[in-house]
Amino acid sequence: MDGVGSFGAGLAGAAFDPVFFIKQPTTVLRILSWVFSLVVFASIVNEGYVNLGSERLHCVFNKNADACNYGAFCGLVGLLVCSIFFLLDVKFQQISSIKDRRNAVMLEVGASGFWTFLWFVSFCFLANQWSRTAPEDLPLNQGADAARASIAFSFFSILTWAGLTVRAVQKYLLGTDMTLFTTDHLDGVAPVTPYPSAATGGATEPSDNYQSPPFTEGLEAPAPTYQVPIY
Repeated sequence: MDGVGSFGAGLAGAAFDPVFFIKQPTTVLRILSWVFSLVVFASIVNEGYVNLGSERLHCVFNKNADACNYGAFCGLVGLLVCSIFFLLDVKFQQISSIKDRRNAVMLEVGASGFWTFLWFVSFCFLANQWSRTAPEDLPLNQGADAARASIAFSFFSILTWAGLTVRAVQKYLLGTDMTLFTTDHLDGVAPVTPYPSAATGGATEPSDNYQSPPFTEGLEAPAPTYQVPIY
């Protein structure tokens, strides 16, 4: 994993490096997912409906409006989700609490896996309906390119979101680098400075500078004052 520290990020409050951030595999996959969602959404909205000699528009996917609606939904909501997690990636290093970082990574794992499944359903649904579309339903092959683009980029979205899921799982398994953080940060409590002997790793040697109590030196034990009885 790239980055050092808690859940793949550096120390909280460190300076943000945009060049390093853009080069991260997670960032690249996030941008690709955003672009693919945009292509699917734009293809269906712009050319996903055809007019077959009437005022009513029909979906190019076998006249199934659910197919167009589902593809447009995945494209639009996918754009929003990618944007939200992109901002989270930017702000992730500024999160000082290990608990908050863990929650953010767990959210990313769940969301990435869920969207991988949604795009898989989108690809299968659109491909199935396109295979059932009759040629006479698309005069002059109208909307065919948009349909193929939607199917292709739905498949590409499966790959990018699966990659994001793997990266998120790796980030979670990386866990916490305890050399940079202590468990006190879980509750927002500042770490306590260890004792000098514990920090240096040295053991405290016993001291022989024991001093006897004052006014006891030179004193002899008092002689007994009782007499031995005579029988």
